[in-house]
Parts: sequence; structure tokens; C-alpha cells
Amino acid sequence: MALSRTDFVVLIHDHAPALYRIAYRLVGDAHDAEDVVQDTLRSAWKSRANFQCGRGQRAWLAAILRRRVIDRWRRAGRRMVLVGDGPLEVPVSAADPTTNDFTDEMQAALSQLPSELRESLLLVVVGELTHQETADALGVPLGTVLSRVSRARLRLRKHLLALSHV
Repeated sequence: MALSRTDFVVLIHDHAPALYRIAYRLVGDAHDAEDVVQDTLRSAWKSRANFQCGRGQRAWLAAILRRRVIDRWRRAGRRMVLVGDGPLEVPVSAADPTTNDFTDEMQAALSQLPSELRESLLLVVVGELTHQETADALGVPLGTVLSRVSRARLRLRKHLLALSHV
């Protein structure tokens, strides 16, 4: 059953800030992150009939966001390695992700992670998806996500600890 317009607006209200945080960490630029979120919401609106009520809303949106980021990277020529109604225009108020604990050092540490570790960690920590929702969004087993997040956290701790001793 397709999401109604009202349900979709509620969905956006509930999940757009987390989508922006994920997009910002994946693309590294506030303007590009806003564009990716808008592309994600446009795609979600167009495919709202495919939404499965049993699946988590944020996981569904995160999966769409991930595809939009990959599409953007492909159009830009970057190499990426990764294991009805009329249009609905909804403004997304983007919180600045640098106002919380995400510093330049953290962004640099994240960029050192292999893409599959970084993506899993961002969906769980920044996107606030459960490990199962992350597994669903990435199309991998739950154990893979658990392992990736654990390894990513360990590598981040080591990297940030090394920076603190410099």
C-alpha cells in the first residue's frame, strides 16, 4: 500500500535530519548532502508504492540515499567500491553536523576507513539505524554489519588515539 501524502510528510519530518547527517558524512560537503537528500526524498516519493510496511522507514530511506550517493559518484566519474502524483517539494532544514562531535579529525579518520566499514558505521551511528536495518539497507547479513561496525570503531579509536599523541 502506498504512503499517503500526509504519511510521507511525517516520514520526512522524522527522518530527514538523520538522512542529512548520513549524506554529509558520505559526500563531505553540506551543499552536496542537501542535494543528495532532496534526490533521495524525490525517489522515495516516486517509489512510495513499493514501501513495505514491515520494513523500517529509515532503513528504506537510507537504502535509497545510498543508491543516490552511488549514482552521484558515478556521474562525477569517481571510482567507488561498495560491497503518481505530482512531485512533492519539501524543504529540508539541515543541521550542521560539525556542531556535534564530528570534527575535522573525525572526518579525516572516517575517510581512512574502507568504504564498506565507513558506510556501515555511518548508518548505525549517524543514521541511527539498528544493525538489522543497516543489514537490510546494505543487502548484507546481520553478522557482516556487526563485524564491520566493530572493526570500524576499533580503527577509528586507534586513529584518533594516534592523533592525540602527536
